[in-house]
Amino acid sequence: MQKTEKINIKWFYIITVAFLLLNLFFIARENYLFNIVPLGFLIILFAVFAMDRLLLLVVFLTPLSVPLREFIPRIPYDMALPTEPLIFGLMLLFFFKLLTEKKLDRKIALHPVSVMIYINLAWLLITSFTSTLPFISVKYFLSRIWFVVVFYFLATQLFRNYKNMDRYVWAYMIPMLAVIAFTLTKLSAYGFFNQKAAHFMMNPIFNDHTSYAAVLAMFFPLLVGYIFSSAYKSWKKIAAISVLGIFIIAMIFSYTRASWVSLLVALLFWILLKAKVKLKYIFVSVFILVGLFFVFKTEILMKLEKNRQDSSTNLKEHVQSISNVTSDASNVERLNRWSCAFRMFSEKPFFGWGPGTYQFQYAPFQLSYEKTIISTNAGDRGNAHSEYIGPLAESGVLGLITFLTILLYTLYTGVKVYRRAESKQTRMMAMMLVLGLTTYYVHGFLNNFLDTDKASALFWGFTAMIVALDVYHSKSDSQDLAQSKAVSERSL
Repeated sequence: MQKTEKINIKWFYIITVAFLLLNLFFIARENYLFNIVPLGFLIILFAVFAMDRLLLLVVFLTPLSVPLREFIPRIPYDMALPTEPLIFGLMLLFFFKLLTEKKLDRKIALHPVSVMIYINLAWLLITSFTSTLPFISVKYFLSRIWFVVVFYFLATQLFRNYKNMDRYVWAYMIPMLAVIAFTLTKLSAYGFFNQKAAHFMMNPIFNDHTSYAAVLAMFFPLLVGYIFSSAYKSWKKIAAISVLGIFIIAMIFSYTRASWVSLLVALLFWILLKAKVKLKYIFVSVFILVGLFFVFKTEILMKLEKNRQDSSTNLKEHVQSISNVTSDASNVERLNRWSCAFRMFSEKPFFGWGPGTYQFQYAPFQLSYEKTIISTNAGDRGNAHSEYIGPLAESGVLGLITFLTILLYTLYTGVKVYRRAESKQTRMMAMMLVLGLTTYYVHGFLNNFLDTDKASALFWGFTAMIVALDVYHSKSDSQDLAQSKAVSERSL
């Protein structure tokens, strides 16, 4: 053995013994924080030498993250642990590498979806400065920045290797199985058909059943696509079938009507795409339907008020309760929140009240006859319950328009790849991603979760995959495989 190797081994044992002694010292004093040192050291190694693996680790930890308030209840601010500190660190490292190495592909940087994201972020920044609560808005803007930078811009570089798209998806789905087991185990103690208990059985991992079910719904198209994909081996298809079965059970016992509706709309969208209906006709039809709703809003609401079916453990009755806007507290409270948002918008239509401020400002806009048994003035039960109406109140008309353009360009890009790519695998993936995002776009009419790591990892991650397919993988099978192989061992 050479002298240098002996010295290295000697230092290895010295450091190991020193760490063990220090750790025993802290444990003896009931201080367990020193145990995280190896994990911290490992994360630093990943960050320096393998950012791609660190990103996948963050994705893996995202479904399992818990709020800081679970450990420090009265803290004035909150964050998801351990993911948000890691996401923030990844963002800083990404900017550092961008400045020193200029690695971001120009095609990604100037892609129409990326340009729309820049515009939306720029407007959020402007409305943060004009906000009625600037501190809240700047904090909201910064959280949006680190989600977009990591799960979109950094992820597009990860997806230069085609296989990393599947790795990203499974990195989220595998721990999600643990979340489902945790949720159903807790629910079993109350009886699986206890709807009220089912709303909060996923706490503290997910806030409630709506965010939990929204995440589940986004994976359904992908799992179905994996099952029918010719590129998947038999054992992978069996795994996809098993996971889909578990997700179906979890979806049923989530009692989340919005997610059920989103899956039906995604199925309808798939039928229209398979029928080769042009995307512009689909968009025009949606805008017409939305316009007709506002024109005949009074008549529609009068018709819906005849439905008195409340939410129920009976699946048929639970589905019927979707349109109950008279006695179903959840539905009526949404109308209350939306009405407040529209009144806020009418008062500040251009700049809005500031990103992230709705829950702190909506209380004075509530009308006594619109309140429900679950109404509150404290802003502690969610926000505007809409990815579209919320920005309208918080960032004005341009806040909504710039957000909608991201969605429209993403759908357009995904459908373009689906219809033009030469690779069957690429076309299948594009279709699955478009439908997965469609479930969230539909769910976004009734809830909003993009201020959380759990939804953002999928929303921006799927968007990044579609852009990466368009830029890197819309070639023939041989070209696509050759490019994927060329970057398979390359770190970010």
